[in-house]
Amino acid sequence: MLKNKEIVSASAACLSLVLGLFSSSPGLAASAASTVEPSLAAAAPAPAAETEAEMASTDIWQRIRSQLTLQTIENRRVAAERTWYEKNPDYMVRVSTRAAPYLYHVVNEIERRGLPMEFALLPIMESAYDPFAYSHGRAAGLWQIIPGTGTELGLDQNWWYDGRRDVRASTDAALNYLTKLARAFDGDWLKALAAYNAGKRRVKRAETYNRERGKPTDFWSLRLPTETRNYVPRLLALTDVVADPARYGQSLPPIPDTNHFAVIDTGSQIDLAQAATLANIDIEAVYKLNPGYNRWATSPDGPHELLLPKTAAAAFEQNLAALDRSQRIQWTRYTVRTGDTLSEIATQFNTDSGVIKDVNNLRKNRIIVGNTLMIPTASAPLQSYALSADQRQATKQSKGKGNRLEYRVRPGDSFWTIARRFDVSTRKVAEWNGLAVRDPIHPGQKLVLWTKQPFSDVKLTSASTVIPKRQPMIRKLGYKVRNGDSLARIAGKFNISIEDIIGWNDSLRGKKYIHPGQRLTLYVDVTST
Repeated sequence: MLKNKEIVSASAACLSLVLGLFSSSPGLAASAASTVEPSLAAAAPAPAAETEAEMASTDIWQRIRSQLTLQTIENRRVAAERTWYEKNPDYMVRVSTRAAPYLYHVVNEIERRGLPMEFALLPIMESAYDPFAYSHGRAAGLWQIIPGTGTELGLDQNWWYDGRRDVRASTDAALNYLTKLARAFDGDWLKALAAYNAGKRRVKRAETYNRERGKPTDFWSLRLPTETRNYVPRLLALTDVVADPARYGQSLPPIPDTNHFAVIDTGSQIDLAQAATLANIDIEAVYKLNPGYNRWATSPDGPHELLLPKTAAAAFEQNLAALDRSQRIQWTRYTVRTGDTLSEIATQFNTDSGVIKDVNNLRKNRIIVGNTLMIPTASAPLQSYALSADQRQATKQSKGKGNRLEYRVRPGDSFWTIARRFDVSTRKVAEWNGLAVRDPIHPGQKLVLWTKQPFSDVKLTSASTVIPKRQPMIRKLGYKVRNGDSLARIAGKFNISIEDIIGWNDSLRGKKYIHPGQRLTLYVDVTST
């Protein structure tokens, strides 16, 4: 199911819910030794219900620890993987902080299904509990689900929304898939885990190969890809670490065993900057709990729900009820001009041509010069939506060494032809743009490449432009807060961070809100605004 586990971190913003940097999961190899495998029936039963007060006073790691069932396996492959964690104690500290908003939900879903609690640790291996993680194999989200498997599991994937990153939808799909795989392997969880990584057919073929030769067909005896041979031992090693952190030099930060978010049905599409204002929280916090939304708003076709911090839910619902439904999305009137196409207009307003067609009751892509279109548009500068797909890609494109080259994709282009033209690797081209090598590219799409060659040696075409690195020009700016402003909106407008704004203004420290008329001091790179 999942291949090429080089996880690409798409988030560059400092999040109020998450600290630390993303690290890719370890990869080690060692020789095998056989052991007895737990079966489907070995899953721990769900514990007795506790009151919310009792659960909030405990550490969810302890709740997980008390229900582990696969940690008794010991062999050299497991020991080798465990050594990695012993040598990298900071890894689990970072992962624990990142997992805090999601772990309670994952644990509850595992208990509800009666599955092995070890599955709560799978997102540590898959994504380091980063819902924006994206691999070169096109796997996305906490559970690193590839597009084809996502479709099979019923996860919507479109321009507005990707269910593979939706915390609730992807968890439900991944656990259902693991249950289905276990049934396919007669309750053998280790083979189910191997199939989650390599695919059911590959594991079935390995079973058949051994069976036809009179060999054992347990997981440890199967001929599988190296990544899969290490995958299961890695989870078992991680189980050992969580079961007894001190023994392996680990210190897991406690995570309160209580729900971190509320689910709110908005009933219709809503601008995420608008939602953040209604909830009195930063837009980064909205994206962190709703990573499935690709753009500046929820999907017009649904799901029409938002996950918000429990502490912000009541204020949001009250403010949403007082807001006219027509004001949840900002609209722009656009008069069609000569040479316009529907796709170009959609790109200009950062929306989808299908949405424009639906809103304006257009049956075809044909538009008439002089006609007026109603177009949904973002209420804040696009830079304010720091964790949208476009802004995550822009952040990725800004990181490179050498000379920056902007390239517009032409008909017939592929990653391979572009890489060959500029003497770089296809993987680098994809990496610089936050994409996977197998992702489709289309004419007109802008890609960024980085080259160490002198400008005079770069193979330029009419579709490419060299952008030399420049020195920033910083100026002190006095800014008066206006109606509708938020820290996120101001940060996006001037291409600075919310943290910097707070650091430059003592009056903001310890406060969540700004008000019209308030004066702020900003230090702005005037060449980037």
